[in-house]
Amino acid sequence: MTTLVQPFGQLAKEQAPLAGGKGGTLARLYQAGYPVPDGFVILPQAFEGDNLREAAWTEVQAQLAAMRHGAPEELSFAVRSSALSEDSAHASFAGEFETVLDVRSDELIRAAIHTVHRSKGSDRVRAYSQAHGLDTAHQMAVVVQRLVRADVSGVLFTADPVSGSRLRMTGNFVFGFGEELVSGEAEPYTFTLERTKGRYRGPQQLKPFARTLFKLGQRLEQYLGSPQDIEWAIAGGTLYLLQSRPITTLAGGDSTTGAANASLTGDYLWTNVLMAELFPRVATPSSQSLWQIILDQMSGSDDLLTFGWIAGRPYLNYSLMYAFLSKVYRREERIREMLKVTIALPPEGTEIPPAPLSMKTVILGVLPREIRKELTKQRLMKNREAFLSEAANRCRALRRRMTTTEDKKLLAELWRNEIKPLLLDLHTLQDAYNERYAQHIQKLRKDLLKVAGQGDVDSFLAAVGSGPEELASAGPLLGLLRLQAGQLTRAEYLDRYGHRGPYENYLAVPRPSEDPGWIDSQLANLSDIPASVRERLVQGETAYDTEWAKLKAGLEPKVAGRIEDRVQQARQICQAREATRSELTRMLGSVRDLFLRAGDLTGHGENAFFLTIEELLQLLAGDDSATASIPARRETYRKLQALPQTPAWIRGRFDPFQWAADPERRIDIFDAYAPVSSLASSQVIQGNPGSAGRVEGIVRRIDNPEDGSQLVTGEVLVTNTTNVGWTPLFPRASAIVTDIGGALSHAAIVAREIGIPAVVGCGDATMRLRTGDRIRVDGGRGTVEILSPA
Repeated sequence: MTTLVQPFGQLAKEQAPLAGGKGGTLARLYQAGYPVPDGFVILPQAFEGDNLREAAWTEVQAQLAAMRHGAPEELSFAVRSSALSEDSAHASFAGEFETVLDVRSDELIRAAIHTVHRSKGSDRVRAYSQAHGLDTAHQMAVVVQRLVRADVSGVLFTADPVSGSRLRMTGNFVFGFGEELVSGEAEPYTFTLERTKGRYRGPQQLKPFARTLFKLGQRLEQYLGSPQDIEWAIAGGTLYLLQSRPITTLAGGDSTTGAANASLTGDYLWTNVLMAELFPRVATPSSQSLWQIILDQMSGSDDLLTFGWIAGRPYLNYSLMYAFLSKVYRREERIREMLKVTIALPPEGTEIPPAPLSMKTVILGVLPREIRKELTKQRLMKNREAFLSEAANRCRALRRRMTTTEDKKLLAELWRNEIKPLLLDLHTLQDAYNERYAQHIQKLRKDLLKVAGQGDVDSFLAAVGSGPEELASAGPLLGLLRLQAGQLTRAEYLDRYGHRGPYENYLAVPRPSEDPGWIDSQLANLSDIPASVRERLVQGETAYDTEWAKLKAGLEPKVAGRIEDRVQQARQICQAREATRSELTRMLGSVRDLFLRAGDLTGHGENAFFLTIEELLQLLAGDDSATASIPARRETYRKLQALPQTPAWIRGRFDPFQWAADPERRIDIFDAYAPVSSLASSQVIQGNPGSAGRVEGIVRRIDNPEDGSQLVTGEVLVTNTTNVGWTPLFPRASAIVTDIGGALSHAAIVAREIGIPAVVGCGDATMRLRTGDRIRVDGGRGTVEILSPA
């Protein structure tokens, strides 16, 4: 027999969506032990039109009798709406549906249920729905709950609903029932609870409960995973939780359309300077969900979003990183030094809004997690070569199994038991080498600054390559030269390098090995390489020997020896990092194989790439409910693809479409709280030293590697960022200039290997330089001088 009425304590997880926003959340919180008054949910199928079925009414009476049994006095009840679209992250419907309070008899309760259910068709609900782009035909569940005769009723926002600031919680309260407060009919008292310790500011009457309210807000925010709009009441000295829902203005995304926007989750500074070269275009939901799993390993806090997606691209919460370093290092100079080496410094004058990270969270949450990660990194580094070799072989074996199986269950098991663990280990190992390379370069810089000037140090570090061994990032280019010379077969080339490409981190994009014409197109790009450059590539010559000879001449032998040792360590780490990154990329191909095979077996084909990993697993288990969102997600993807590259730095609420329509927009920074300033008028663009050398040349501005045929040999390649897919173009360029990048960026590393100057991380070079401009590039000092416009 189908149950039409479910008490809070028995509502199953799979029934929660049918219980509506309010009913499902209250049941979940009740079962988790929060102070929710007892109650039950009447599910939508209990109604025929607006009338309650007789069978359902019988169940309602049984629940009422059970709640009254043993009660010390006659109970009164509250009857509330719980539409399936209500109290969601995108629409609260606060005060729109009817609520009936203080009903006792069965007859009055039945009438109240009818009143509440019928309100789904009211004019105000219809108008609210249309304003939010929602269907006006609502499915409605109804909540019946023991009434709390409140002495004080209120709401608490765990973040500022207007600015998104997480520095304080804000709230209102009234004496008595809170319906007037929610509906806006009463003038409330206002209070705040300061983070991170909960200091109370407001009327004295509420102060005795301030600490309890603050802790409840913190717990709910963490448990439900986002800033919350909380309804509460105090009766007889006890605090009760009446409802908790996401703050709709701070919703970080819409799972139906796939439109994620982390900038809406709070007032933070976000940056993609570390990730733009890895993600040069918009990602589908499959790629976003996969990388969120990977990036969550690096998350510094359970309470705050460390990584988020804006307009289909990943961003790091710079405010949170700054807050963590402030707790650990305290000195501003040390913090800036760390950020400059590990990430980057924001544009001059940019404010870094604070993130509410407490020392308690750092000590009890962040540091233990970092220790566990460090132990994992050490374990993986001990046996790196064997691990990487095994990973490559396992990847090949996984491809064979996935492309031949007809078993959907096997695909899900391969993800959980083999693909995901190996993928996470590979990323952890790469992260370990990222950290160690940054640490070695920082120590090397300190040693050098004791014996040489800033300019000489920058020039030397910009020439430090990876040594005589082949760098994995340069492998695809060197492999093409060997293929051209007959030293490699096409099959051997594709096995070694066929997983590398400009969009290798995207699951929906075919790998070079899947494209029969890819090799020929790449070989065509090599036809104009000057003989001198080709010889240098084959012999592995770089500018390092020249720069080291100049620096070494003024050093004592002991100091020179110490510096050479540090250089060799840095080179070895760079080699290991790039090799690990190559195998991580190969493993991403296995995840692509998983989606392709799942699409084939379920009949959804490449539409599977518009599902998340979790949704794909549900599809393999027979639940295809998520596929209904595919058309809306494809449309979102199409719209986002048409946008320009989003800014490297974003502060405040960012609307990508509004920004794109602004003719005065900046691509280096967007700040919702500061007026847009014009671009610098100086003839010198300052960036970061990437690869030593000095050349003059004509600019060729290119936005993606597919347009590489436009690059004329000897021109300066100017672009937003590069990755391994751009490598075959580098030998034709006399220099490289990018908006985004640092010492670990692809442009810097490969330019050093090839021996051409590079200036990276300029911020706005692509806005200030145009094809045809004549410029002077000084890779050692990180400057680009505009000599004459086109």
